[in-house]
Amino acid sequence: MTVPVDPPAGDGDGADHPLVAARLERHRRNLAAGGYPYRFEVTDRAADLHHRFADLGAGEETGAWVAVAGRLMNTRAMGRLVFGVLQDGSGRIQLFVDPAVLGDDAFARFGDLDHGDMIGVEGEVMTTRRGELSVRIDRYLLLAKSLRPLPDKWHGLQDVELRSRRRYLDLMVNDESRQVALDRARIIAELRRMFTERGYVEVETPVLLNEATGALARPFETHHHALDLVMQLRIATELYLKRLVVGGLDRVFEIGRIFRNEGIDAIHNPEFTMLESYQAYADYTDVAAMVEEMVASLAVTVAGSTVFSYAGRLLDLTPPFRRVRMVDAVAEAIGGPVDFDAPVDRARDIARRHGIEPEPHWRHGRIVEALFDELVAGSIWEPTLVMDHPREISPLARAHRHHPNLTERFELFVAGHEYANAFSELNDPLEQRDRFEAQAAARLAGDDEAHHIDEDFLLALEYGMPPTGGLGIGIDRLVMLLTDRHHIREVILFPTLRPEPDTD
Repeated sequence: MTVPVDPPAGDGDGADHPLVAARLERHRRNLAAGGYPYRFEVTDRAADLHHRFADLGAGEETGAWVAVAGRLMNTRAMGRLVFGVLQDGSGRIQLFVDPAVLGDDAFARFGDLDHGDMIGVEGEVMTTRRGELSVRIDRYLLLAKSLRPLPDKWHGLQDVELRSRRRYLDLMVNDESRQVALDRARIIAELRRMFTERGYVEVETPVLLNEATGALARPFETHHHALDLVMQLRIATELYLKRLVVGGLDRVFEIGRIFRNEGIDAIHNPEFTMLESYQAYADYTDVAAMVEEMVASLAVTVAGSTVFSYAGRLLDLTPPFRRVRMVDAVAEAIGGPVDFDAPVDRARDIARRHGIEPEPHWRHGRIVEALFDELVAGSIWEPTLVMDHPREISPLARAHRHHPNLTERFELFVAGHEYANAFSELNDPLEQRDRFEAQAAARLAGDDEAHHIDEDFLLALEYGMPPTGGLGIGIDRLVMLLTDRHHIREVILFPTLRPEPDTD
């Protein structure tokens, strides 16, 4: 019989599906007989048992008594014996079910369990004659009934959107999805450890703001009823973290959710996770060295090496990374130098020759960025620090010490995408005001992503901010890179999706 991914359950329409009806009947019998336990004392997890008894030979008994719990994934009978697979949050362990140990009545009741049921078992750790590590069940409890059949691993849950909508099912039946979730947690924990060991303090900054600033992005708006205020969800943590540097917290970082009212594609989700850090008395060269070290270390942690396969190609994250100025990369692509002193119409003509129609408010810097995005970014494979961005597109970065049209900013590109963004931070309040006012003019000219003027941040800068190196890392994209995933919804447990169509 074909098993649908979501056969209906409950007492409403469709509950007569035979696979669900049988489970519902067993569930009602269990409730009538006293229901399900409130807790179960677990002594070990599957992965711990495999590690602890890794050297156990075939057909051996240990005398070790354990209690494990999880989901019964499948069972198979071999003569008078039954073998099952128990899956918990760490992995899987085989169950060895022998009526001579369990007793005939309990053995018969074990046969009434369905795949997907949550059970707790107690018994001895042993290996079968084939050497499979197992728990020989002496006692078991049904902890929760699965009213719906699990989807078939290979046919029932391959649709990417359905996997994203029913992530709980995806994690149950797809080992790769579960591993990505665990790797993501390891990456975040490792980043947190690396920053803490470097003397950074982890902080939290506001999510709800009167005006969202700190990035070139369009915010989401909401309404605070008690204060009768229109508020915005943050698009960056930058300006609040820099306030803390002004206040004397010399090294700070935050790992948090960011919200940008933008499109959804393979590398963009409106809600995503960003790490931002700020280090006083440092510049973007210090940050670049830290990024190289951290990315290489994370690759070893997750992939086992700085050299691994991504999208079917070898990728080498061994430092030092290649460095190239953005203007030089664009000059090579267009076959001529980037001239900021030339009339802007000449830059517009160059953009049009390469299939880019400039917006009316674009100046040289925005055109350079568009040319880079169109002609260069997608062709970068090996890790590359793209350096010294134009001032127009970097309103919070400090002017380059040698090139007045550029800033001390870099982005890390790997395999055609950007993963990190870093500055020598602009700390002159007068120049910062000029930059904000230029952004405000751009907003009036039609640039919805340009910055607002943040007067309180300017006030903070007037008290003096030390030279500072800042960094932003896109956690979701970094997880994609290190786990060889190619769509952002594969690394976000609950990505933003369109509502399901109404089937009524």
